[in-house]
This record gives sequence, structure tokens and C-alpha cells, in this order.
Amino acid sequence: MTKFWTEELLGTRKPIIAMCHLNSLPGDPYYNPNTGMKDVVEWARKDFLALQNGGVDAVMFSNEFSVPYMTEVDPVTMGAMARVIGEIMPEIKIPFGVDVQCDPFRTLDLAAVTGAKFVREIFSGVYSSDFGLWSLNTGRIVRHKHAVQAHDVKLLFNIVPEAAVYLEQRNIVEVARSTKFIHNPDALLVSGLTPGAQADAQILKIVKDEVGDTLVFANTGLRVSNVEDQLAIADGGIVGTTFKKDGNFHNHVDTDRVKEFMDKVKAFRK
Repeated sequence: MTKFWTEELLGTRKPIIAMCHLNSLPGDPYYNPNTGMKDVVEWARKDFLALQNGGVDAVMFSNEFSVPYMTEVDPVTMGAMARVIGEIMPEIKIPFGVDVQCDPFRTLDLAAVTGAKFVREIFSGVYSSDFGLWSLNTGRIVRHKHAVQAHDVKLLFNIVPEAAVYLEQRNIVEVARSTKFIHNPDALLVSGLTPGAQADAQILKIVKDEVGDTLVFANTGLRVSNVEDQLAIADGGIVGTTFKKDGNFHNHVDTDRVKEFMDKVKAFRK
């Protein structure tokens, strides 16, 4: 049986990476200067500990509430995220990754300064998106990864970006095939249209069948009700909304929901 990097880095096959969504940060339209960064840090700490105590395999910190997103993030955003992770660092006992929406360069910078083990982003393609025309240069991104000494950081490529469509009319099999051949991703991510929307099982299977020994993760929409079906195809999952109180994107993480979900995942893995 092929041994994947997730077994060495995250300690298991079929890992669950949980999202720790950071509240709006300085410079964001919805940042609250009255409560300031102290409140941002405490919100993130509460959510992170709920995820860690609930038994997830890893956590990914993301500026999920920096809406509307930017494709070239201001320095203050990365600095604020680094502060949050730095203040929580003494309590982090599991592997973690980062995602600076929607800027792969700043994502890699943040990984380099915090010691993150993996990153998630859109790394290749040209898109029409809710935040304008979006064009990536993977060659420059990968070279930047090595320039900032992030050699061992794993790159998780989202090939079905949320709220965006490819300008080039190619089907998902062609995208998966060329992404694997040209970019050698550490994992491919298949998403629903929006955060919390289930990834299409048929698309997951088509992509997995095409790329073989490259890891394929369900990037959105995993729930207690579908996790067994999704993990029967996917090599792991990234989970955010499901873990929050009442399944509401804007709420705090609910430890009981995390434990219920992870108990089902662990039983499935056996």
C-alpha cells in the first residue's frame, strides 16, 4: 500500500484538517477597532482549543472573515495573522497550516515565519471571480516558496475554486491531469461552490481516478451525514462550517460537534 506524506506529517491516513477562521483583521472593512486584536486572538484561541480538544488531526489558520478578499494582501493582514498564531503557539500540540486569502505569496511568507507544515491556496489558472479577474503564476509562486526557505511546506492546490470559474473551458479531468503533470502538487482539493457546500462525489471520484497516487481532499461540505461516503473516495478532508455551533459559519466552534464528527471518522478509518 502506498504510504502518503499525510501519514508521516499528520499521523494518519484520511486526515481531517480543521479550519480556524480568524475574525476581521486591521485593514479589513469589518475589523472592530474598539475590541482590537486582543479580541481577535481570544476568539481564535477559543476555536483552536475546541478543535484540538475535539480530536482533529491538524488545523489550518485562515483569515476567512477578511471579506471581500484580495489577491494581493496588504502587509498588515499577514502581520496580524502571525501575531494570532504566535500568541497561541504555546498551546498548539498538533500540526498546523495557513491560508492567507487569496494570496499564495503571503501564504508562503506566513508559513515560513510561523513554521506551518502545509498551505492551501489557488496556485494555478486564470479565473473570472467574485473579486475580479484572477491570474496565477505558479512558477513564480513555487520559486518564492524556496526563496523564503519554506522548502518542506506542503502545497494543497484547490482545483475547483469557490466563487470563481476557469476562463479556459477545460473539464476537471484535464485540469487535474495537467496540474499533476506540470506542478506536482502535494494534494488536490475539490470544493463546492461556497464555504460549507458539499464537494460533488462524482467529481471527487473522477479526479481521484485520474491522478492516482496524488492525494485528493474534499475541501468543503463534509458533515457527519456524508463523511463516510466522501472519505470512501477522498484521501482526507478540510472542515470548517460543520464544526461550528448549529453549523453556522459565523459561530464559535462547538467541541461536541467536533468530537461527534471525529468519532465517526476514527471508526471509519478502522
